[in-house]
Amino acid sequence: NRPALDARYVVGKGKLHQLVMDSAQLSADMIIFDCPLTSAQAHSIAEETNVEVLDRNQLILAIFGQRARSQVGRLQVELASLRYELPRLHKKFEGLSRITGGIGATGPGETKLEIHRRRVRQRISHLEKQIERHTRQRQLSRRRRQERGVPVVSIVGYTNSGKSTLFNRMTASEVTAEDLLFATLDPTRRRVSFGQGREFVLADTVGFIRDLPRELMQAFEATLEELSEAVLLVHLVDLANPDHDEQVESVHQILESLDLHRLPRLVVYNKCDRLEELGVDIVEEAEGPLFVSARTGKNVPRLLETICRSLWPLETPLIRQAREP
Repeated sequence: NRPALDARYVVGKGKLHQLVMDSAQLSADMIIFDCPLTSAQAHSIAEETNVEVLDRNQLILAIFGQRARSQVGRLQVELASLRYELPRLHKKFEGLSRITGGIGATGPGETKLEIHRRRVRQRISHLEKQIERHTRQRQLSRRRRQERGVPVVSIVGYTNSGKSTLFNRMTASEVTAEDLLFATLDPTRRRVSFGQGREFVLADTVGFIRDLPRELMQAFEATLEELSEAVLLVHLVDLANPDHDEQVESVHQILESLDLHRLPRLVVYNKCDRLEELGVDIVEEAEGPLFVSARTGKNVPRLLETICRSLWPLETPLIRQAREP
C-alpha cells in the first residue's frame, strides 16, 4: 500500500525484486502492468527483469489489433496505436542519441528521431483523413435512415457481456460472437420488423471497458458517435461476472463522457440460465430490469416486446422479422 507510485519503476524495490524472481521462475516472456506506464518506466522495468514490458493500454491496443476485421476498424486501431506511440518514441532512439550526440549537440540519433516522428505524424494525418471519409459515408447513411423515420436501438455494455450473441438471437443473424474481450469492434446493424410498417434498426457496438485509453476513445470516436443516433439503449449486463456492478458503473461513466447518459436506457441482465449455478436469487418486477439468456433465448421475446412497447407505446407487438438495414 504505497502512498504513491515509484517514479522510475512504478513498484517498490521489494516488488521489483519479486517480479525479477517470478519472471525468471516462470520463464515469462512478458510482464503486463494494469496501469499506464511511461516509456522510461517500461524501459527501466525491462532492463531489471530482462522481459518485455507492456502496460494496460498497450495490451488493449494489441487485442483491438487482433479483433479488427473491417477496413475502418483496422484504420482506427492503427491510429490509436500511433497516437499512443508518438510521445514515447524517444526511448527507441535514446541509445543512438547518447552515442553520437554530445551536450548541446544535434547528433544523428536526434535527427533520426525527428524523421521518424514526422513520418508517424504524416501517417496519423493520412489515417485521420481516411477515417473522416468513412465517417461522412456513415453520416449520409444515418441521414437517410432518419429521413425514412426508422428508429435505431443500440446494444451497449461492458466488453464480453454477450452483446453479439444477444444481437444474433434478436435478429436471427450470424455476427461473430465469441467468449473474447472486444470480439466486436465494428458496428453491425439489422432491421427488426414487427409488421404494419413498424420496424427499427438494431445496432451491435464495440464493448466498453473501465478507464478506456484516451487514444482509443479518440480513434473510435466516429464509431461511438453512431450511438447518438439511437432513440433507445439496451444496456446488457453480464450477471455471471462477479464485478458486474462495477462494470455497470463503468458503462454509465463512458456514456456520460459521450454525453449519451440522457438517452432512454433499458437495463437487461444476461445469462439468467445460470442463476442456479451462480447461486443468485432474483425477483422479476414489471418495471424492473429484464433477465434474459442470449445463449438459450430465454426471455428474448419479452425483451423484443418491451422494445416495441417503448417505441410504439399505443400499439401491440406483432411477429417480428429481421433483415439487413
